[in-house]
Amino acid sequence: MRKIINKPENFVDEMIEGILLAHPDQVKTPGEDPRILVRADAPVAGQVGIVTGGGSGHLPLFKGYVGQGLASGVAIGNVFSSPSSQQVFEATKAVDGGRGVLYLYGNYGGDVFNFDLAADLAELEDIETRTVLGRDDVASQPKERKHDRRGVAGIFFAYKAAGAAAERGDSLEEVAAVAEDVVEHTATMGIGLSPTILPTTGEPSFDVPAGEMEVGIGIHGEPGIHRGPLETADEITDRLVSALVADLGITAGDRVAVLVNGLGATPLEELYVMYRRVHQLLADRGVTIERRYVGEYATSLEMAGASISLLTLDDARLALLDAPAASPFFQEV
Repeated sequence: MRKIINKPENFVDEMIEGILLAHPDQVKTPGEDPRILVRADAPVAGQVGIVTGGGSGHLPLFKGYVGQGLASGVAIGNVFSSPSSQQVFEATKAVDGGRGVLYLYGNYGGDVFNFDLAADLAELEDIETRTVLGRDDVASQPKERKHDRRGVAGIFFAYKAAGAAAERGDSLEEVAAVAEDVVEHTATMGIGLSPTILPTTGEPSFDVPAGEMEVGIGIHGEPGIHRGPLETADEITDRLVSALVADLGITAGDRVAVLVNGLGATPLEELYVMYRRVHQLLADRGVTIERRYVGEYATSLEMAGASISLLTLDDARLALLDAPAASPFFQEV
């Protein structure tokens, strides 16, 4: 195992310490537990709070999206593990500005269980909560079961839109509706070329033989829908875009935002090769790309691979994407 770490058991806490030291003007810990981060000005009085959370190993997801115009706070678990319900509850209290708190996170069993418990604890403290789950991974379930899909990189769009709605003063119901609307119009599919190596064990989380690829792989190494010989960048992109267009029902005249996301070990140059093909494919279909994002938005440690997310746009969604936002890992003014 070749990793720049100290003791494996200290990996998560030392990483969080580094984020706090590097970005003291943007994030802070509200109490004794270092696994809870909130925006530096939290709580913001009169504004809906947004709490996210999940396992470590996915930077900038989840903790990287805490900041103005994005999430208000995050509860952080061990690598690929859920935070506790108490941690979620403490984050909830720390960001509550008196107008309730939205829980916005990926659709994974452990996270759902602990966030639901935290919502019960918040109710006892008279803090109103709502929950919206990121569920954009089209490979994880067929369209008729889309509410059971995993949440992956496309949740970035939901953070951006919900955070903008909270900043402009929307109510809890309105912020939740904005997040749900964006989730419903987002689809993602990824491809894996090599596994992650877990810091605690030094072992790969899954296996992809040399010269092969796995289409539809999850960000924890969950099995995809196709494994076979590695294809060219254009062939891979064709596969992914075709699935996303079909799932969202995209046709000529539609407007979209595109996210080409690296999973941790794929060079930015390769992501731009893929984006070039995405642009060609959508232009050929008469689809207008209004906004484009290329880089690492949701990773899986050092997994080689990439994902593509599409969000279908109307004027309201586009305005929310364009609203100012700033966090340690994302800035748009």
